[in-house]
Amino acid sequence: MCTIDMTMIRPKIFERFKEVCCCVSTRNGGVSPGLLGMNLSFSVGDLEENVLENRRRMFASLAIPDHAVAFTQQEHSSTVARVDSPGTHPNCDALITNTRGLYCAVTVADCVPVFLFDVENSVVASIHSGWRGSESNIAGKSVNEMVKVFGSDPSTILAYLGHSAGVCCYEVGKDIAKKFEDRFVRSGTQKPHLDLRGVISSQLSRCGVLSSNIETSSNCTICDSTFHSYRRDGEKAGRMLGVIGIRPKRPF
Repeated sequence: MCTIDMTMIRPKIFERFKEVCCCVSTRNGGVSPGLLGMNLSFSVGDLEENVLENRRRMFASLAIPDHAVAFTQQEHSSTVARVDSPGTHPNCDALITNTRGLYCAVTVADCVPVFLFDVENSVVASIHSGWRGSESNIAGKSVNEMVKVFGSDPSTILAYLGHSAGVCCYEVGKDIAKKFEDRFVRSGTQKPHLDLRGVISSQLSRCGVLSSNIETSSNCTICDSTFHSYRRDGEKAGRMLGVIGIRPKRPF
């Protein structure tokens, strides 16, 4: 089970590795007005100073320098980028790095935030996987890229799938449902419901990640107002931010 303090959720699976910093924000604890609350995105009409203050609060609580965070310029792609510097990296939806002190981030408001940690090689990944990214197997491609670039062994990779649209509420059209295996689609009252986290977990397993090394949140962003949800709130929705990185080694 993950650790929840109402403002951030920390995965249990990384807990024993004190050098790993990973958490996903909620809707709570911010200065933005109304439904925006703890909004961490500049792209939803919030004031820049609000977003900067919300990010400052989050990063300060994690003891992360705000100038040490790498962001994806998300476009629902299947592109994985290796990074060794902070800032916004264009045309990608996943980041991988072995650079200590660099924290990889994704923003979400129903899509699945996925975080990977290679225990043996000290490599991390942050992944934004909505239905398009899941259809194109961006999580599996991230694992394969870690293997290719850093020599990772999938059996020593730990994974966390964070809060996102749950199968209880995530309605999709029949055309989208047909893109996925039947076992991940449930009949709804009007439209099929898609189990995105189930899809991603299966993709990770097929790449060699052990099922015992995958932690999956049970929180649904649509039906739980603790979280931002575009499906629920539309254009009024803010964005949450998830981050993972390996802290620098302390000098003796």
